[in-house]
Amino acid sequence: MSLNNWKSDEKLVNRISQSIKAGNISHAYIFEGDSCVDKEAFAVDFLKAVCCEEAVGIGCDSCASCRKLEHGNCEDLYIVRAEASSAKAQIKSVRDEAISKLQQNLAKKPIGKRSMAIICDADTMTVRAQNRFLKTLEEPAPGTVIVLLSENRENLLDTIKSRCISYRINGDDGGGNSKLLGAESLVDALIEGDKFFNLKKLLSHHVKKREDAFLLLDGMERIYRNMLLEKDERSRLFRPENLIENIMLIEEARRDLMANVNYMNALKNMMLKIGD
Repeated sequence: MSLNNWKSDEKLVNRISQSIKAGNISHAYIFEGDSCVDKEAFAVDFLKAVCCEEAVGIGCDSCASCRKLEHGNCEDLYIVRAEASSAKAQIKSVRDEAISKLQQNLAKKPIGKRSMAIICDADTMTVRAQNRFLKTLEEPAPGTVIVLLSENRENLLDTIKSRCISYRINGDDGGGNSKLLGAESLVDALIEGDKFFNLKKLLSHHVKKREDAFLLLDGMERIYRNMLLEKDERSRLFRPENLIENIMLIEEARRDLMANVNYMNALKNMMLKIGD
């Protein structure tokens, strides 16, 4: 893919593309979006647009730089992802040692023109890790481009945010977003008044782990939000206050998950309240 494929974010892509073509490339960016958005894929497409040898600002998907980034074998790109602290841990975060190793890698001379980094789930970094990473953001090697991916940039320190250019990614709201399929199925079943037994079967099919539960909640909230904004024809089936109440119930379930309540129990409780 290239940036041109992100149709739902066309205005944002145009802004980014023009900045790259003009040579206005920052050393650090924050791309924020909910879990339904493939932020890592967007970050890779962004870096292709920066490095492309044929279509600067967009990415051609065929030159050597684009192919290396697309296939994950670019020697100058370092990707950090959240990990669980132990085999039994349910919450993942970006570990302090991963940030320390990234700093060491970014201090090396790149093989190509620039060093690049993508920090997935950057908003899960500890305060200690964020403070440690500040030095890299303050004094990056020439040409370095660092992308922080976040679901909630408010969890990042102000000192981090102030050194980055921030963009909000919306992603695909339509049928092309496979991450929304479970949420769409459940919302449709709730609208049709399916029996609780059938709702539980849907949950069991789409939710296998805690991460799936968070993804389902993000998808449902996006759907109800679009109804509230009258971007979804199903909005005619609801009064605005009902949609707001459903969104609040989703947020309540999210808080339960964050408090380590059993994720299936939290989702079932939410469904009972929305379907009441």
